[in-house]
Amino acid sequence: METSKSKVLSGLIWKFAERISAQVVTFVVSIILGRLLMPEDYGLITVVTIFITFANCIVTNGFGSSLIQKKDSDNLDFSTVLYFQFAFSMVLYGLLFVCAPLIAKFFGEGYDLLVPVLRVLGIRIPLTAINTVQQAYVSKKMIFRKFFLSTIGGTVISAVVGIWMAYEGYGVWALVGQYLTSTTVSTIILGFTIKWRPELKFSWTRLREMFAYGWKLLAAGIIAELYNEMRKIVIGKFYTSADLAYFDRGMQIPNIIVTNINTSISNVLFPAISNAQNNIADVKAIMRRSIRTSSYIMCPMMFGLAVVAEPLISLLLTDKWLPCVPYLRIYCIAYCFEPIQTANLQAIKAVGRSDIFLKLEIIKKLSYTVILFAVMFQSIDAIAYSLLLNTFIAIIVNTTPNKKLIGYSFKELIADMAPGILVSTVMAGIVFAEGMFLPLSPLPMIIVQVATGGVVYLVLSVVFKVETFRYLLDTALEIIGKKKA
Repeated sequence: METSKSKVLSGLIWKFAERISAQVVTFVVSIILGRLLMPEDYGLITVVTIFITFANCIVTNGFGSSLIQKKDSDNLDFSTVLYFQFAFSMVLYGLLFVCAPLIAKFFGEGYDLLVPVLRVLGIRIPLTAINTVQQAYVSKKMIFRKFFLSTIGGTVISAVVGIWMAYEGYGVWALVGQYLTSTTVSTIILGFTIKWRPELKFSWTRLREMFAYGWKLLAAGIIAELYNEMRKIVIGKFYTSADLAYFDRGMQIPNIIVTNINTSISNVLFPAISNAQNNIADVKAIMRRSIRTSSYIMCPMMFGLAVVAEPLISLLLTDKWLPCVPYLRIYCIAYCFEPIQTANLQAIKAVGRSDIFLKLEIIKKLSYTVILFAVMFQSIDAIAYSLLLNTFIAIIVNTTPNKKLIGYSFKELIADMAPGILVSTVMAGIVFAEGMFLPLSPLPMIIVQVATGGVVYLVLSVVFKVETFRYLLDTALEIIGKKKA
C-alpha cells in the first residue's frame, strides 16, 4: 500500500504541475485573445468545436480506458488500438469534411466561415487518436512526468501562434491556429519522450477483447458528450453567436480550475484503483482520500471565483464580456462537485463494471435532456440554471452503486465533502460582505478579497481541525523533508 501511495502522490504532483503550468499559460492567452477578438469569433469556434469534440469522443473513449484497465496489456494491444483509432478517425474526419456545408446551413446566418474553419480544425481528430494511445501508455505505467514536456511545449508554442495571428488581424483563424498547433506539438513531443513504439502488428482478437469492456465506456462517453454539446447546439441555433460565446466563456474560466484538479485526479486515480481492484478496502480508501482532498481544494476556489466574478471579468476581458458573469457563477457551483463525480465513476470503471457506468450515463442524460427541452425556449438563463439541478441528480446517481461495490455509503460521502463545503461557504460569505462595503476598483478589490479569502479559509481549517488540511500539510512537509535529505 505504501508503494501505491507513493506512486499516487508522485503522479498527482506531476499531473498538478503539468495542468497548472499549462493552464496558467492558457489563461493568459485567453485573456489576450479575449481582448483582441470579438464574442462572435468565439461563438463560431464554439460551434465548430461541438462537432470536433464529439468526433474525438467517438474515437478516443473506451479503448484508452481498456488499455489502462487491462492488467496484462502489452505492445500488441497498444499497437492494435493505435491503428484502429487512427483509421477510424480518418473516416470521421472525411464525414465532417463532406458535411460541413450542411452544418453551416443548419445554423444559418452569422456562420459563413464555419465550413473552412471546420475542415481545417478537424485535422485535430486523427492527431487526437494518436495522442490518446500515448496518454494511455503514460497512465498505465504511471510515468506522469512525461506529460509535462508535451503539454507545456504544445501550450506555449500554440500560445505564440494564436497571439501572433490575433495581432495580425486573422480573427477567428487565430483560435484555429492556436488549437491545432497545441494538439500537433503535444503529440510530437510525447512521441519523442516516451519509449513506446508501435509494432507493425494488428490483432482483431485483442481488439474484440478490449471492445467488450470499452464499448460501454464509449457509449457512455457518446451519451455524455452528446448532451454536453446539445446545450451549445440549442443556444447556437435559437439564440445568437454572441449569446453562445457568453455562455461558453462563463464555463471556460471555472473550467480552467476544474481541469487542473479534476484531470489530475482522474488520470492518476483510475490506474491507481485499477491496480488495487482486487482489494476493495484499498479501493475505498483511495477513493475517500480523493474526495476529501478534491472537495477541500475545489470548494474554496469555486466559491471564491463566484464572489469575485464581476471585477475579475471587467479587469481581464473588459466590460464587453460582463454578460458572461451570471453563467460563470452558475458553473462555479456546478463544477464544485465535479471531482466528486469523477472519483465515484473512476471507482466503478476501475473495478471492471463498465456496464454500470453505461447505465448511469443513460439515466443521467435522459433526465438532463428532459430538463433541457423543458427550458430551452424560455431563456439562456433558464438553460444555465438547469445545470444546478443536473448536478444534484448526478451526485445521487453516481454515488448509489458504490455502496454495494465498495461499501461507500452516501452518508460517508456527505461526511467527506462537508468540511470543504462548510468552511468555503463561511469564507465566501465574509468575502462577499467585504466586497459590498469596500468601494475599490477591480484590481485592488480582487487582491483584497483573494487575500482575505485565503487567510479566512486557512484559519477556519485550523480552528475546526479539518482533517484534510492536516493531511495535506503533513504530505507537503514529508515531500520537502525527502527533498532536503
